[in-house]
Amino acid sequence: MRYLRAWEVGQKPTSVKYELAVRISGMKNGPVVRNRIRLPHPVKTDFRVCVICPPDSKYADAARAAGAVLVGEDEVFDAVKDGKIEFDRCICQIDSAAKMNKSGIGRILGPRGLMPSSKFGTVVVDPAKTMKDMVGASEYRERMGVVRMAIGQVGFTPDELSRNLKAFMESVKKDVSRLSDRISKGVVEVVLSSTNGPGFPLSGAMANPRSPITARELSGP
Repeated sequence: MRYLRAWEVGQKPTSVKYELAVRISGMKNGPVVRNRIRLPHPVKTDFRVCVICPPDSKYADAARAAGAVLVGEDEVFDAVKDGKIEFDRCICQIDSAAKMNKSGIGRILGPRGLMPSSKFGTVVVDPAKTMKDMVGASEYRERMGVVRMAIGQVGFTPDELSRNLKAFMESVKKDVSRLSDRISKGVVEVVLSSTNGPGFPLSGAMANPRSPITARELSGP
């Protein structure tokens, strides 16, 4: 942390984030590691939410009140097809799921990791409630064999960052183990970086002997 903080001198503590990159071995075109986690010490992030639901429903009114930037059905589908994807999360109200699946937007949102899915808790009964649950939670997804996620802000203490790092690694390793019956995957490298700083591999070579994080926790499922 001392090395990375040196690169962030003069930056606002809340604007600089520590990011962990986890390289995953295995096929790149098979099932991917993807999940949402609530870290012990949440990392403040601002994201824009799109809600697919009947436009004149109570769900639409609640979603707008909760801060959704785009709400409705056809207007959402048209915006996506026109390439106007100006949101970072997408939630679908269950009554609109069939219409969403027939719209063809999955071909566009799927590769971006934005397509709502009941498996990942984004096809729901109450979108506004899900939006509130997302506050303080972070999503991650394997892309090109790497899972990246912000695990802290530069103002975090070493203990806070350590607890977040351990929680994130435990979650990723559980995701990897759940895929083991379909595809062979494993954690092969873990790198810590900051917004403007370089990446440091957490191989143990620079580890503090009193660190609560062990090399075993950073590798292998």
